[in-house]
Amino acid sequence: MTPTTLPTYDTYDDLVARVRDGALGPDPATLRIAVAFTTRQAVRHDGRGTGYRNEVLSLRLGEAVGSCAVEPGELPDSVLDDCVGADVARLLRHPLPPVRVAALDAYLMRVTPHTPEHGARPVPLPAGSSLVKSRARARAVVDLLDLPAGATVLVVGVVNSLLETLRSRGLRYLPSDLKGGTTEWDEPVLTDALAAAGRCDALLVSGMTLGNGTFDPLRRHALTHGKQLVAFAQTGSAVLPRLLGHGVSAVCAEPYPFFWLDGGPGTVHRYGCPGGVR
Repeated sequence: MTPTTLPTYDTYDDLVARVRDGALGPDPATLRIAVAFTTRQAVRHDGRGTGYRNEVLSLRLGEAVGSCAVEPGELPDSVLDDCVGADVARLLRHPLPPVRVAALDAYLMRVTPHTPEHGARPVPLPAGSSLVKSRARARAVVDLLDLPAGATVLVVGVVNSLLETLRSRGLRYLPSDLKGGTTEWDEPVLTDALAAAGRCDALLVSGMTLGNGTFDPLRRHALTHGKQLVAFAQTGSAVLPRLLGHGVSAVCAEPYPFFWLDGGPGTVHRYGCPGGVR
């Protein structure tokens, strides 16, 4: 397939419903999660004044791994026991949204992995330090925006390397994250992304928004106002390409294992094109 023929869906809920019905592949009730695990990290790159922590829930379905990032400490210890051995259909109805997202991601990673036949364009990341790889990923993400210098980007999910790259391209930004705080450059981080969206020309959105319920209002804003929405996705890397053309203009997908787990070379996968159909 090509990016124009990859089946896409109007909304996240529509996509989930189609998967539940078995319309995209095997009946999810027949597929069981073999391994469930969480990955936790704390990082402070050399030369950076601030650090952060990550926690990710991942579910393994055969050769595929689906993931959803969460706030550190948010998931109960029992969640792994809930997931391991459970069928995907059951997990798509789990009471915790991150479990539902990780299960959907695992299913879609199995059905449509990140290959050129499914519309993915691989972008290599070099071996190196966490900061070298973070900056390389940031360039791969920001290259998907097609904006003139001086335009303003709403960045949902603050990653300092992304902000650094936007600055180097002459782009302005409003950083937003539910945690609040400040950026590396002491800029205040907004906690209500949707409220700030009207002040921006484009949106750069973390896949983590799928798990915390903030993604769809941002997608609808982009669709309604004809703005580019580029997603950078460790969470839901196989999910967000299914929303291309329905408020999502491009995706930089990064399935497990993520760049911060290994110093060797890696790959991210891009879908859509700069300033593509919105």
